[in-house]
Amino acid sequence: MILQELARYYDRKGSDPDSALAPEGFETKEIPFVILLDPTGEYRQIEDTRTMEGKKKRARSFLVPQGVKKTSGVAANLLWDTAEYVLGVDTKGKPDRVQQQHEAFRIRLGELPSQDAGVRAVADFMRRIPLERLEESPSWKEIQETNPNLSFQLTTDTVLVCERDEVVAALQVGSEENEDPNLTRGVCLIRGEEAEIERLHPAIKGVWGAQTSGANIVSFNLRSFESYGKEQKQGENAPVGKPASFAYTTALNHLLGKNSKQRIQVGDASTVFWAEKESPFEGTFASLLNEPSKDDPDANTRAVEALYKSVQQGSLNINEENTRFFVLGLAPNAARISIRFWMTGTVREFSKRIVDHFNAIEIDHAPYEPRYLSLFRLLVSTAMQGKAENIPPNLGGDTMRAILTGLPYPETLLAAAVRRIRSEREVTYPRAALIKACLNQTNRNPTNLRSGTDNSTQQEDLQVSLDLTNTNIGYRLGRLFAVLEKVQEEANPGLNATIRDRFYGAASSTPVSVFSTLLKLSKHHLAKIETRGCAVNLEKLLQEITDAIDGCLGFPPHLMLADQGRFAIGYYHQKQAFYAKKPEPAEGDQQ
Repeated sequence: MILQELARYYDRKGSDPDSALAPEGFETKEIPFVILLDPTGEYRQIEDTRTMEGKKKRARSFLVPQGVKKTSGVAANLLWDTAEYVLGVDTKGKPDRVQQQHEAFRIRLGELPSQDAGVRAVADFMRRIPLERLEESPSWKEIQETNPNLSFQLTTDTVLVCERDEVVAALQVGSEENEDPNLTRGVCLIRGEEAEIERLHPAIKGVWGAQTSGANIVSFNLRSFESYGKEQKQGENAPVGKPASFAYTTALNHLLGKNSKQRIQVGDASTVFWAEKESPFEGTFASLLNEPSKDDPDANTRAVEALYKSVQQGSLNINEENTRFFVLGLAPNAARISIRFWMTGTVREFSKRIVDHFNAIEIDHAPYEPRYLSLFRLLVSTAMQGKAENIPPNLGGDTMRAILTGLPYPETLLAAAVRRIRSEREVTYPRAALIKACLNQTNRNPTNLRSGTDNSTQQEDLQVSLDLTNTNIGYRLGRLFAVLEKVQEEANPGLNATIRDRFYGAASSTPVSVFSTLLKLSKHHLAKIETRGCAVNLEKLLQEITDAIDGCLGFPPHLMLADQGRFAIGYYHQKQAFYAKKPEPAEGDQQ
């Protein structure tokens, strides 16, 4: 199913003349240095194609013949390769092997049409490589040190030799006529037609954490993976034709590309998405869940507001809303790629579920904080040191699956948020939003109450802002803790550390062990507050909350995980209420 849809995506994009997808037999490759030749094969200069992107140099990408599968043996690419293959320059202290590599590169030139001026120029250059002149190039030292990819271009052309029309036509005809004797024919599992079966599928590159040289989705290299004695022809264990193999790998590499607008990073899962036909949703999906770029920090807000409008007002085109949409999450696994999640649905279904997600995480926040939190920002709030690499494994994929399927958020997400709050003793906006969403979704799906919630405890939906009617003991204790901290701060202006730094963990898990002591201390703090009106208001608020708690049989000895989450929300809501500006009195009101 996955490979079939990727192959269909390639067929759709490949038929578009403006598409960036490579035609069959080619691939898009970054070539840092290009050797410029005149039509007689005379060397002119080495052109550096790299440009600065931020603090790094980025090479220009070119359309080149598809690279061979590199193993421990010698295998040369056509009209492009590393400096060792192209020029025979030893960069690793292995002169004999480099000589074999260079000879293999020269032999492959024989596959090209000799009547083409570009091919003739390259062949003439290869017969008399002027190393003395090459060494005069400003780029030579770097070429020797890094062994980069090189290719050729005529000074009279604007494209590489391998991109010349005659060369491209000859390679495409050759790929149709020449059959590999090592390949057998069979029925392709993807397209259902007879074709040469690909033994080793092209590598998939761009998956975060996987090998930089690429990894595979379809791969067999151990006896335990093989069947019916097909160890010598690995691809026959899952027969995929060469055209289909090229199509799905090219499409996936395109989606995973560095400049792709159809990929986001969700925890350890490199996530790509596409539609069965042209759809604006392909271009906006990333903006809905990804962290906005520094160049356009409002992109997320605009995308979400447009989505709300389209869903609530029914402004989606009927053809658009029924378009099938696909989301694929990939994660590294040694030399292979794991499928973290695969989801299909219509544009309308995914749109509505994303809107539901943003409704679920909506909560009061400071004016300077973003209205809509990206999925990345939510996940890193649960990670140690706020680093993406510390997001717990599988958490990103499980959360994405919950959002796009409308199921409850994973229990591990609530646990991670509560654990990070206790560790850092700080209830941040993203953590509060996550906890609210997790608890509300669980309440609405009572069959999924496995996160330590006592069914006898009242399950009330958590609101966007302070809820004075919420009777949950965890929520009320969180409010009480926030008021006690406020009393301490008013009594000791400029205090570096508050009761939160010492007692938050115990107060949120074993309330009976600390609250009696904190209430006694609050009496001393209230007496120190200079503004008596402030002291009276805080004392009234303390009395109001403690009376409600006494009515619930006092401080409990232990709060389970769900109520620890409600404690955090009660604390957060009460703090936000303290920060909120008081409404301006209406004209004519008594001052």
